[in-house]
Amino acid sequence: MIPEDNRFESDPAEVLPEDPGLPRGWEAGTVDGDDPAQVERLTDLLRAHERAGRGWATGSEDDVLVEVHGLEMRENLVVRDDEGLIRAWGSVHDRAVGRMLYVHIVDRTLPDKIARTCSDVLFEWAHAQARQVGAERGLAVQQIDTGAFQDDERQHAWLAAADFTKVRTWWQMSRSVIADEVELVPDPLAWSKDGVHFRLVRREAGGMPDEADLRAVHDVLEGAFTDHFNSAEETFHEFIHRLREDPGHRWDHWWLAEVDGEPAGALVGTVSEASKGPDGSYVSYLGVLESARGRGVAKGLLHTIIADAAARGRDRVGLEVDADSPTGADGLYVSMGWGTKYTTESWHKDVPVEEAGS
Repeated sequence: MIPEDNRFESDPAEVLPEDPGLPRGWEAGTVDGDDPAQVERLTDLLRAHERAGRGWATGSEDDVLVEVHGLEMRENLVVRDDEGLIRAWGSVHDRAVGRMLYVHIVDRTLPDKIARTCSDVLFEWAHAQARQVGAERGLAVQQIDTGAFQDDERQHAWLAAADFTKVRTWWQMSRSVIADEVELVPDPLAWSKDGVHFRLVRREAGGMPDEADLRAVHDVLEGAFTDHFNSAEETFHEFIHRLREDPGHRWDHWWLAEVDGEPAGALVGTVSEASKGPDGSYVSYLGVLESARGRGVAKGLLHTIIADAAARGRDRVGLEVDADSPTGADGLYVSMGWGTKYTTESWHKDVPVEEAGS
């Protein structure tokens, strides 16, 4: 059952024209996330999209399942050919107030004209969903936020033709980890230096994390990112629900940093599972309140996840950094051994929502 707070329109027929312009026998419809064959096909499309845009694939069935099972805040559309094979896939995510994330994938083996037609159908559906979710949230304008690999010329051309604008560049960075780095901090579970105390989020008797600590992580990150690019307020429920959907989510990868006994920094890490060789760790979020900057909080949290990764036998820690940020955060990462592995881009479009329901 789809939760009542899903703000999207789940029936494609309600938001697409009767004839969306697809070839004879082709159709746009929903996806069954409980059908292994459909999930496998979407995974193949995702991996081909990654290989074409970046040169290699990392997408997995777990990544697809996040999109097709996240019905509380997501909706999906697929385009099938006249034999029933999925040829294109779109996914929208009601990420936060005013911000809708969008996945746009079209079969790389299709002829250009048919591929472009599939792309246009996905964009039309995404625009309609943006108007729908924006109206449900009481907004005048709803942002669509989608991404592209830096070298994916086909995706860039389609986005530009659909009036999206490239607004940001992101460096996807990685750092090698060696076994000796387990000694970077006294104990990743808890340690202190220069008046700053670093510790894992506390766990209750049943193994679940302490809610007060989780709220502290949320509050710190909300406060730390207020002045960052495209910051959008996210409720505690939205934050926890979204992060728990991540295939790499682990409660024992969440750390708090306290200054004078008060939460001032937070790091949310995940597992980057490898099909071959050791797994890695990933910094999903790292934030420090302005009042605590200059105290070594960020560096201490980074040392903590590196030491934790070393203790677990992992060989790398990854993260994403805003290449256009004026904060100079990339300088800290480079000084600590991170290097850019590949580059992605954010493309945005603001959609007026007054047409929703018209």
